[in-house]
Amino acid sequence: MTAPAARHAEMLPNRKPKNSFALASAGFVAPAVLLAAVVLYLPFLYTTYISFTEYNGLGDPEWVGLDNYVRMFSDPGLLNSLLNTLYWVAGTIVLPVGLGLLIAVLSHGLPGATFFRLPFLIPYALSGVAVGVIWSFVLQTNGALSQIVGVFGVDAPRWLLDAPLNTFVMIVASSWQGAGVNALLFGIGLQSIPKEPLEAAKVDGAAGFTLFRTMTWPMLAPLTTVVVGLSIVGSLKTFDIVWGMTKGGPGGVSETLALTMYKETFITNDYGLGAAVAVFLTVVTVVASIMYLRRQLAPERSM
Repeated sequence: MTAPAARHAEMLPNRKPKNSFALASAGFVAPAVLLAAVVLYLPFLYTTYISFTEYNGLGDPEWVGLDNYVRMFSDPGLLNSLLNTLYWVAGTIVLPVGLGLLIAVLSHGLPGATFFRLPFLIPYALSGVAVGVIWSFVLQTNGALSQIVGVFGVDAPRWLLDAPLNTFVMIVASSWQGAGVNALLFGIGLQSIPKEPLEAAKVDGAAGFTLFRTMTWPMLAPLTTVVVGLSIVGSLKTFDIVWGMTKGGPGGVSETLALTMYKETFITNDYGLGAAVAVFLTVVTVVASIMYLRRQLAPERSM
């Protein structure tokens, strides 16, 4: 047997284990892929089909093409829901993420820092509806906050009645719930930062905000990408707090896209329009997530 043939014969036995490993790996992955397809992808495909039909939940759907999407983008109420959703995206990035980072930085290195962060983490254990009910008592007409403002002789705003003020105060309520878990995540990130670069920067004269801006913040970038990404996705599907505080009122002025989807589907029984809103919201969430992650994880940003 020639040398090339011998080498080829030696390589042949190695192929079978590789193929067996690939088949075994596919066997382990297949149940998860099948579950995701059944639970996620098939319902989305069916929802997409319903969005092109007129359907009230009874009988057979009637194909109407793009009519539901035309109605969606020409309805002032749905456009207002889109604007409120954008408020939620901006607000939940700035407030809970910013507050969580501030709490983590201020408590980092303190004795008993975990116990310091614990009171901020407790609201996260509550459901969104529970948070909405609690803050409704605070912000309702003649509620606790209105009475406090009245002590100073100032007429209290109608916190939950006037738009867009009602959306802004609900973002504050959501921030009260979400700041603690962000502080926990940022605290873990701060603990994972190596001390040597920080000590070297201190020797060079960096301190305070300069040290944070030039050293700490860049090293927190991977964790910040995750926290902000989760905040974007969560804000786009905001439902529970709004439902618990205003139910989208008065007159639908505080609705988000998720709440509009629910009302159109299960209250007015316009399944076609509700499905169109659901598809639009899904596409916006996926596109926003991909664009954000591609920008944050681009090679030039990681250098």
